[in-house]
Amino acid sequence: MFFSTPDLCDQYDALLQVMSPVFKHFGGQTHFCGEVVTAKCFEDNSVVKSILAEPGEGKVLVVDGGGSLRCALLGDQIATRAVENQWAGIVIYGCVRDVTILKTLSIGIMGLTAHPRKSIRRGEGQKQLEISLAGVNLQSGNYLYADENGVIISPEPLSLTNS
Repeated sequence: MFFSTPDLCDQYDALLQVMSPVFKHFGGQTHFCGEVVTAKCFEDNSVVKSILAEPGEGKVLVVDGGGSLRCALLGDQIATRAVENQWAGIVIYGCVRDVTILKTLSIGIMGLTAHPRKSIRRGEGQKQLEISLAGVNLQSGNYLYADENGVIISPEPLSLTNS
């Protein structure tokens, strides 16, 4: 399935929210989309690990990591598990690590930047809630479309036939 976020913006502008251009691509796929699953955590990736251990069914995990630049919320082991569980993508409002390996994985991964330090797991974090990050408000059940032009959020799936 091909789509272009600029074309989707042209076609569905009134329906969409566009994330601020703060994210970098780290995964092997720079073009991905799917139904959103949300999570919120701060410097503790316990909830990220538990969600990505579940079947993804082509969904996209969007994590509000509070924009922390002090540790990574995603590394190669959890990302590899996400690929095995058929997640389409992961967007982290925070850091990732193991970027040399992440770019070889068949999944979309976006984050603010890379950081070598892992988070400390304390079993904290929330999932399936409304979050606000990068200039948008979103919740589980929304749809995310990402490519090299940016990231857009829709409250419903978009028809990609004319894009």
